[in-house]
Amino acid sequence: MLRVTLGFVVSVTPAWALALAPSSEQSDTLKELIDVIEDRHYASRRYDDGLSAQHFIAYLDALDPQRMFLDADDIGEFSQWRLELDNAGRRGDLGPAFTMFNRYHDKLKTRLEQILTTLPGTLEGFNYDIDEYLVIDHSTMPWAPSQDELDDRWRKRLKNQALSLMLADKPAEEIPDTLTRRYQNQLSRLEQYNAQDVFQIYANSLAEQYDPHTNYFSPRRAENFDINMSLSFEGIGAMLQVEDEYAKVTRLIPAGPADKQGELKPSELIIGVGQGDSGPIEDVVGWRLDEVVDLIRGPRDTVVRLEVIPGKGKTDQRRVIPIRRNEVKLEEQAAQKEVIEFTDDADQTHRIGVIDIPAFYIDFEAYRNGDKNYRSTTRDVQKLIDELVAEGVEGLVIDLRDNGGGSLQEANQLTGLFIEYGPTVQIRSAESRVWRDGKRRKSRYYEGPLAVMINRLSASASEIFAGAIQDYGRGIIVGEQSFGKGTVQSLVALQEGQLKVTESKFYRISGESTQHRGVIPDIEYPSLFDPEQIGESALDNALAWDQIAPARFNRYNDYRPILPTLTDLHEKRAANDPDYLYLKDQVSLAKEARTITALPLWQSGRLEMRDDQEQKALEIENKRRVAKGLEPLVTLNSGDTTDDTTNSEDAEGGTDSPGQEDSEAERIGDVLLMETGRILVDTITLRPNTGLASRGKRAG
Repeated sequence: MLRVTLGFVVSVTPAWALALAPSSEQSDTLKELIDVIEDRHYASRRYDDGLSAQHFIAYLDALDPQRMFLDADDIGEFSQWRLELDNAGRRGDLGPAFTMFNRYHDKLKTRLEQILTTLPGTLEGFNYDIDEYLVIDHSTMPWAPSQDELDDRWRKRLKNQALSLMLADKPAEEIPDTLTRRYQNQLSRLEQYNAQDVFQIYANSLAEQYDPHTNYFSPRRAENFDINMSLSFEGIGAMLQVEDEYAKVTRLIPAGPADKQGELKPSELIIGVGQGDSGPIEDVVGWRLDEVVDLIRGPRDTVVRLEVIPGKGKTDQRRVIPIRRNEVKLEEQAAQKEVIEFTDDADQTHRIGVIDIPAFYIDFEAYRNGDKNYRSTTRDVQKLIDELVAEGVEGLVIDLRDNGGGSLQEANQLTGLFIEYGPTVQIRSAESRVWRDGKRRKSRYYEGPLAVMINRLSASASEIFAGAIQDYGRGIIVGEQSFGKGTVQSLVALQEGQLKVTESKFYRISGESTQHRGVIPDIEYPSLFDPEQIGESALDNALAWDQIAPARFNRYNDYRPILPTLTDLHEKRAANDPDYLYLKDQVSLAKEARTITALPLWQSGRLEMRDDQEQKALEIENKRRVAKGLEPLVTLNSGDTTDDTTNSEDAEGGTDSPGQEDSEAERIGDVLLMETGRILVDTITLRPNTGLASRGKRAG
């Protein structure tokens, strides 16, 4: 989603002083965009009064998502256009769009100037002993009925910002300067907005009413489109979008610098960027997204430091993450293998092969040039399968966690390594035409036991592969409900800029769409991802799940009869696994944090809230440590134990050191991956013929 939020507001400057106006080219582009989107979008929906009302609300939300600048009187005045934007758009009339923007712009400028003029005195007047709260998310609240209400919202926001800095150990004398720089930067950037920016916001807010993956890109944004503010080339390998005044991390590029560093997480908000190991961190709250991206990008092998807070800013837990910039290389995204070993209750050792696939890739240039040794997911995985089979593994785990998709061709061909032949995906166009793709010829393939791991970030091509394996009964699916991105887009050049428009939809061979619902695993694991923030269902105007007629295909196994037993065996193991229980406790703690809707604005209340969260985190960490025979910690941020003394046994290699524990974690591997291997062994035990030898049932 490409939402642009400017920052903050109120106004006294006359509208005419800084008024922006549309160009004739933008008027023509708006008419062209409406024609293209009505003609080519999958939903085949006209831009009518109903959609005009949606567009009206979406545009105001894009300008003022937290309802901090415009008030109820402004909205009442603007409501004359609520059912008229469609008619105006067909005429190429951008007057309503620019009138609303200029009002917002004026109020924003006034508010920033007001804050900068009064900030020192405002900060001095704050009383941090008064019991009052800041509502975290104003987006669902009514528009402020008066200027007094807006002033109070701003008073609380500034008080929260000052309190957060105070609790982050910012010296008191530096807090005014920090906030002054923040708002001065926002004011300076405000003057840079032009007519192209206004048209970008307006046109994109219309496009996104059709679905979240239909977007308008102005000429400037079109230059950066493919990375959607991705920082892959000599960057950190992260995808960002604006959420309110923050740059939000939406996804990490597999094998990219941020992914390898391991600390940055999806849904976190970037509040500051520093250059090098020790350069000052520049506050980027309220910055334009492209400017944040430019600041994060930089020469290869240089360090950038990101200051981040949790999504929605519900705590004061800020971290600084150093990341060394680099390029995401194809060979680093390539599939990799490992063998995991474990012993069952009967003291038998099992060996399971694991193939991690970070993305569905193909070296198109080498392929087009006729290079017989071109790299692709399928070719690489086939080699790895041969190697693992030669090593005598009992079965395979295909790990698609965090795999956001890639080449549809490769997803289809990869599926062909596990089935004899048959369709793998159905694609339905806006005209209701359906075509199928898959393996058309019989060929060599892996016949042994198979499990596929997915999580909330497994999307698009990953969902096609996992869905096909599940529909064929070719393997068991474990993990989390996947992302649910089941649509196909194409780019259309407009007079100015480009339109990315959803033209078709993916369906599984069972006839079920992957859109919105994703793939539901046969056995589910706990998830740290918030489904209200991550996934297709979290996006506004996402197309619905539906079904079409199934394809004809051979089903190899039916796992449904043994799923209750598999689930029972899994849950019994999980109930006695300290690492698995720790994960479940973390999930519960994260869910609890997401219920917070308001922040205390008095110091003792905020400290109590923070201490409570830290204490709960410490308790679940120590619960895990005690269960594993480790000494409990005094604090989360130290390696101190409850015993201040160091005995000779510990000094010679005891297990109470965090560093030693980390190395142990590396030896035992990912707890979820290990559990998947055990589930696969259970499957083999319960259903010895889990490969293709048991095929024969026809579906569809």
